[in-house]
Amino acid sequence: MILVDTSILIDFFKGAKNASNKKFREILRQDIPFGINSVIFLEVLQGAGSDDEFHLIKTHLETQRFYHPKDPIGSFARAARIYMECRRKGIAVRSTIDCLIVQTALEHNLFLLHNDGDFNKIAKIFPIKFY
Repeated sequence: MILVDTSILIDFFKGAKNASNKKFREILRQDIPFGINSVIFLEVLQGAGSDDEFHLIKTHLETQRFYHPKDPIGSFARAARIYMECRRKGIAVRSTIDCLIVQTALEHNLFLLHNDGDFNKIAKIFPIKFY
C-alpha cells in the first residue's frame, strides 16, 4: 500500500511533469491501492483557489482511502519524537505535518510517494519506505 503525499497531489492537480508525478500516474493506470491521511487532505484543500475548486477537490479526496493515526495521543507523540530526533541530529525538518505523515506511513507499513525533500532528510534517521 502507498501513502500519497500532498506534494504529489498538488503536482498531479496542476498537471506537473516530473518523475514523482509520473509514478503517481502509473499507480492510477495500474489501479494500485493508495491512500492519504487527514493532514494531507487538509494541506491539499488549503491550496484551493476558489469555492468551486475546493468543493471539487474535497469531493474527490473524500472518496480515497484514509489512513488514520492508530493512537490519537501516542501517534502524535511519536511524530513529535521524529521531529525532536531529527533536530537533535542536526536535521532541520520544515514541517511538523511531515512528521505526522511519516508516522502514519510507519504505523501502517506503507510506502510513501512524495516530492518533498523533508522526507529524504527524515529517512536518514527513520526507516521510511519510499515508492
